[in-house]
Amino acid sequence: MNGVTQSNAGRLFLPVQPRRPGEPRLIKVRDGKPVPYPDGVWNAAGTPDGHFTNVNAIRVGPDGALWVVDSGSPGIGKPSVPGAARLIRIDLLTDKVSRIYDLAEAVTPRSFMDDVRFNGDRANLTDSRQPGLIVLDLATGYARRVLDGDPSTTARRPIRAEGRVLRDAQGHPVFVQADQLEVSPDGEWLYFQPCDGGLSRVEARLLDDPAQASELGRHVQRFAATPTTGGIAIDARGTMYFSDTDRSRILTVSPDGKIATLIADRCLAWPDAMWISDQGELLMAASQLNRTAGLNGGHDTVRPPVMVYALPLGLTPVRR
Repeated sequence: MNGVTQSNAGRLFLPVQPRRPGEPRLIKVRDGKPVPYPDGVWNAAGTPDGHFTNVNAIRVGPDGALWVVDSGSPGIGKPSVPGAARLIRIDLLTDKVSRIYDLAEAVTPRSFMDDVRFNGDRANLTDSRQPGLIVLDLATGYARRVLDGDPSTTARRPIRAEGRVLRDAQGHPVFVQADQLEVSPDGEWLYFQPCDGGLSRVEARLLDDPAQASELGRHVQRFAATPTTGGIAIDARGTMYFSDTDRSRILTVSPDGKIATLIADRCLAWPDAMWISDQGELLMAASQLNRTAGLNGGHDTVRPPVMVYALPLGLTPVRR
C-alpha cells in the first residue's frame, strides 16, 4: 500500500500495488478489513475503459472527493497502456466515478504518472519516468507538460532505501524522475523533486501561464537538500514532512528550508504518500516498496503485514 488518505468523515483509503492476480488496486478500510473501492469492476483487470490500470496515488481533494492517479502503466518498468494515464474523481457521497481526466495530450510513451496536488482550478502532477510536470485545467480538462527534462525534475542519482542502492530485476540501479510535490498553504509556491531528492520550488502563478512554459526553468529555485524520499505532506504552517527511505526516518523541512529529524524507526520501511488527518496525526503507510521485486533485484522480500502508522503531533492539515 503505497500511500494513505482519509475523508472528512474519517473513511480510510489506500492505493495497492498488487503482488498476486486478483488483488485490488484501490481499497477502503471497513471494520479493519480491505474492501475494493469504488467496486470490484473498477479493480478488475481490463482495458482502461472502466478499470484501473495502476493506482499510484490517491488523495481526498479540497472538494471532498477522492482523486485517483492512474499511472498509465501496469507497474514499474512496464510499457504504458494507451489511454490509461488519467486523473479520476470519485464522489464519496455516491461512491461513483464522476469524472475522468484523460492525460493523453501531456504524456509520452515513457510516462508514468506519479502524484497530484491541487491549487485552485488547477491540478499539478508529476511524471516519474519521463521527467516533467503536468498542469491540468480542471474546468476544461486541458493538460500540458512543463519542465520537461529540466534538471529540477530529473533524477541525478539512483534511489536508496534501508542503506542500499535499489536495483531492478536485471540488476540495474533504479532512477525515478519527478515524484513528490506539495503546494504551500497560501498557494503561492509549488515544491517538487525527483525521488532521489533535491527539493525545488517555483511560483505557482508561472505554472498557470502557458506563455511562461518555455522560460519556466529559469525561475526554478533550489530549496532543500533532501535525500531519497518515499512521500511528503505539508501542514498549515508550511512545514513539510519527508520520509527518508535510506535511514527509515521522517524529516521536517521548515518554510525557510531547514531540515531536521522528526522520528527514526526501523518499522518505517518506505513510507510513501503521507497524510495529515483532521485529528492532527501524521499518517504513514510503511509500504516496504523497496522490498518488492521490481526494486529489489527481482526478489520479493516484503514482510507482511504492511502497516499504516499514526504519529500524533497536533498538526493542522491543509487541503491541496
